[in-house]
Parts: sequence; C-alpha cells; structure tokens
Amino acid sequence: MFAAYRSAAPGTADEDHLAVEWFGDSPELADELLAFVLGGTKRATAGLVAEYLAEGEPLPRVGGHWIVCDGSGTPRVVLRSTELRVGPLSSVDERFAWDEGEYDRTLATWLDGHRRYFARSCERLGMSFSDDVEVCFERFRVVWPPEHADR
Repeated sequence: MFAAYRSAAPGTADEDHLAVEWFGDSPELADELLAFVLGGTKRATAGLVAEYLAEGEPLPRVGGHWIVCDGSGTPRVVLRSTELRVGPLSSVDERFAWDEGEYDRTLATWLDGHRRYFARSCERLGMSFSDDVEVCFERFRVVWPPEHADR
C-alpha cells in the first residue's frame, strides 16, 4: 500500500520506520474506529507513551506516515502525522476530542472512553492508571488511497 502511495506521490520520503497498526485493542474496536477515519470525522488519535516505550517503538513524528489496518489485519489507509503533542491525559481539550471524531465528539465522552481504554492498557503494562499518564496526542491526514484521501 505504501509503495502505491509513493508511486503516486513522487518525492515522498522513504520512512526509516513505517508503523503498520490498527486502532484500539480488539478487532471490533479497530473496525469501529477505522470507520470514523473512512467516514471523514476521525483525524486525530491518542496513545500512551508507555506503550510506545514497552513495544520499542518510536513516538510518531510530524510528517511521518503510518498504515492503518482493519480488524482482520488488512491495510486500509496511509496516514501522515500533522501535529504531535505529549502531555498528561488531563491536558486533552474539546478541540482534540472533536478531531478524534468518535461518537458524539464531546470531551466528556472522549474522556470516558479513553480512560477505560488507557486503564486496560496500563493494566496490560503492569502500571497504575491516572489522569496524569503521559499521552501522545496526534493529528493526521489521510493520504492514501485516493478515494479516502483528504483534499
């Protein structure tokens, strides 16, 4: 998928590390969140810094690309990071919740869902959860395939 994107977008830099991921922690959640991307509402995501470290993965970088798969592991879209910020979960704002594009897009709903998700992640990592946990807040554009790419 990334090779097709690079062929269509000459000058796209090689990636030292091209992440191939899915959203969430289950195939069902991956499909649900991918649907928000494909529908055009989801243009942001958030991940625990501790998860990146535990997996030996670098944090995303502005201008970097990553491939998002559906719940079956099939690559569906190429994203390009446009903005990154690391901070405590408690620092999230209404605009970021809106840009995540999930459900009613409110901060209250975003916090409720992400507190539950990050608590599960912290438990898997053997760490305690609080609103002070470090989060990588990322905004992105869809760049491939053309039928889903942002204009």
